Amino acid sequence: MGIKGLQGFVARVCPDACRTVDLKEMAEKHRIDHPDVLPVIVVDAMSCVRRWYTPESWVCGGQWREYLAVLEDFIETFKAAGIELVFYFDGVVEEKKRDEWIKRRQQNNREIANLFQFIKAHRKQPGREMFVLPSALPTFTRFALKALGQKTVCTLQEADFEVAAYGLQHNCMGILGQDSDYLIYNTSPYFSIEKLCLDRLVTVMYSREDLCRVLGLSMKHLPLFACLLGNDVVPENLLEGFWHKCLVTCSSRNRSYNRRTSIILAVANYISKIPCSYSSLKHLEGMLPLGSDNTLLHRGMESYLLPGQQSPWIPPDARNFKMSSGQEGTAMCRDKEIFQLAKEHHIQSENYAIFNILSNGELECSNSLEDDCDTEIPGQALIYRPARQHIYSVLLESEKDGACPLVKEWFVYCGNTLEQPELIQPLQPPIPGGTPNLKTLWFAKGPDVEKQRYSTFLACFHLQDAMEELQALEAPVAAFCCLLTYLMMQVSSLSLEDLNAFVALILCLRGKSAAELATLQLVQVDPRAVHLGAVLVRGLTTLLMANSACGFPFSMDDLMPWKVFDGKLFQEKYQKSHRSCSLEELLEGNESLYTPFQNLKALICKACALKKRTIQSRPRGNGFITETHQRELNPRFQQTHRSSLVSPYHNQMRGNLWRNPQPQGRRYRSGHSDQRRRFQVPPW
Repeated sequence: MGIKGLQGFVARVCPDACRTVDLKEMAEKHRIDHPDVLPVIVVDAMSCVRRWYTPESWVCGGQWREYLAVLEDFIETFKAAGIELVFYFDGVVEEKKRDEWIKRRQQNNREIANLFQFIKAHRKQPGREMFVLPSALPTFTRFALKALGQKTVCTLQEADFEVAAYGLQHNCMGILGQDSDYLIYNTSPYFSIEKLCLDRLVTVMYSREDLCRVLGLSMKHLPLFACLLGNDVVPENLLEGFWHKCLVTCSSRNRSYNRRTSIILAVANYISKIPCSYSSLKHLEGMLPLGSDNTLLHRGMESYLLPGQQSPWIPPDARNFKMSSGQEGTAMCRDKEIFQLAKEHHIQSENYAIFNILSNGELECSNSLEDDCDTEIPGQALIYRPARQHIYSVLLESEKDGACPLVKEWFVYCGNTLEQPELIQPLQPPIPGGTPNLKTLWFAKGPDVEKQRYSTFLACFHLQDAMEELQALEAPVAAFCCLLTYLMMQVSSLSLEDLNAFVALILCLRGKSAAELATLQLVQVDPRAVHLGAVLVRGLTTLLMANSACGFPFSMDDLMPWKVFDGKLFQEKYQKSHRSCSLEELLEGNESLYTPFQNLKALICKACALKKRTIQSRPRGNGFITETHQRELNPRFQQTHRSSLVSPYHNQMRGNLWRNPQPQGRRYRSGHSDQRRRFQVPPW
């Protein structure tokens, strides 16, 4: 969150604190000053994802292969200058930030509602001024950077603290991000991602020293200054009376400034006139209406003290050392070996959500691009809740003396006010003999355990009966079919046309480059397809969670959206399918995809039929703009894709979709691998 208005204040009132710098020159100087180490920039990734996502289309669910290419270009540019990057991602939402997190989610809900109103009215994507991040973009950015060989850290506490601490402890060249808290921490230089010109590696460096000079303060004053302006710990509503006193007594007030600028200057003026002492801090706490929490200011100050740092405002014997989230003594998981492995995988960005559940039994999910007015499609949070309940059971069944504890969920969906977490009861997946022991799933070896991991994963989605058919498919296709079957079973309004669109998507996506996908132009954007794209991508994060809980029966790489999804391509397939176009047109004239298409459909329909779910045809073609030219149809394709289905066990299903023997489990490229080659999505 940072300090409201401080970044703008620095730009307007302290122009000398905004220095344009050449990062290549700074790297060279760093090498001269520190010949034994590479210049390192630590990146606050969460404040960069908005800047990184530059593909033209963003509403349709994400242009994942294009985005992957953007990330690689970013990395390669710094690498060419001899600069190493270390990426940090928020791994938790700390309790002190929960209220602010809720406010942001409610604001995002309003923005998404306006976005869908625009799409329905204009049948197109709005301008960048209405930009909303594609669903789950930060999550998959983590795994993308990991796959590209980068050091990627998922934090145990708020990211800005860990970023600042890493920069200080490793003598980093700088911090790249966009958070005014980096003006307060006494750490490495702070570089702006917003001002970065990537091709020249030029950006703005914000100078703490020049800010202090303008304010008449020293570096030791900055943490108190931040707290008295309002930050993540000290809310602004407690400070209004204090600000009024400062404004009244500030003789140097410039009436041409806006109120926020005047407050910043008046607070700085007040601080400059009081002694730097613990007694001054206690006096200030007495002035503020802190209520029962009279240590709020103290805690806010301490949140800016990095390891090894001292403050004249807080004597050492008065410090409450900052504790990271999920301490073992208070964790939901009591098994030290499991807890430690989950923690290591969390920090190294090798699992998803598992440590949050095992440490404090709490999980959150931000907004998705869902149309709250579409009552036929439940919120993705509700669609995937049954699967999550099974995942919770896999993780927690043996905890708390045999009683499975409830999990707190903060999931955004229509009708959830987020006033309190929802308490979710874990439910055993339908596995004969009960849920396998977590230690067995995570630590045991051998073919029997590998089979158990796979079957437990499928049981979380009630698909264990389809294990043989799914194992016969290549891993990304099998995972996609698992997700799609689960969706079709959970959402009764999904039709045969929706199924056709998704199956055509995964078959036609293979082999398409980022450049080829970038050239795809949509005549219009359908709001329901936008909604379904977001639901599908959120489903991939549920696959990640299940895979992590079950001991990685799949490689995490095989569950990534750039393997199975493209927003624009899905829009195209969806619109064509709902116009009841020919199979030839849906499959882009590729006859070799005909049998795999019918077989994958048959596999999914059969699995649904076993659960008494019949998928009906329900075309929504009215309102779509049809193409003016229809190419001549091959007679083989004259039947529509609502025709009878081919058996999923037909021998012709072999070929490109058939699995080749390969080891499973977590697979990432080594950080020492050759990154000069363009990242390729390998053929299945």
